[in-house]
Amino acid sequence: MDRRTETQSIESEADPDVVVALLAEANRIPEWAPAFADTVIGDDRSGWRAIKDGRAFDLRVVVSRDSRTVDYLRELAPGSEGGAYIRAVPRPGGGSVVIMTLPLLAGVDPADTAANLRAELDALARLAEGS
Repeated sequence: MDRRTETQSIESEADPDVVVALLAEANRIPEWAPAFADTVIGDDRSGWRAIKDGRAFDLRVVVSRDSRTVDYLRELAPGSEGGAYIRAVPRPGGGSVVIMTLPLLAGVDPADTAANLRAELDALARLAEGS
């Protein structure tokens, strides 16, 4: 099978609604996902503008508080949008399980994507638990 995504999850003591509220604040992405963006600022045209290594790109953030989902979407190729798909579900006994799916990009070692995703989930859980 030709793998196209990397999906991982983490358990957190944070309530799922706290996780979603944190994820909805796209300007906080660099705090837990520095491999994705160095800076994220509001943009009148696209909603958000992210900057990584001096290169800027539009970022569309789709939040559904009812289903506890947050998607960070950008143009991957002309006419093709994709990015991080994040879900926060209640964990039995309290807290949450956070699941994130990332695309595997051409020219990027899948093991590097997996390692970055693990680090991002760890940092996100720590940040949400401190909220």
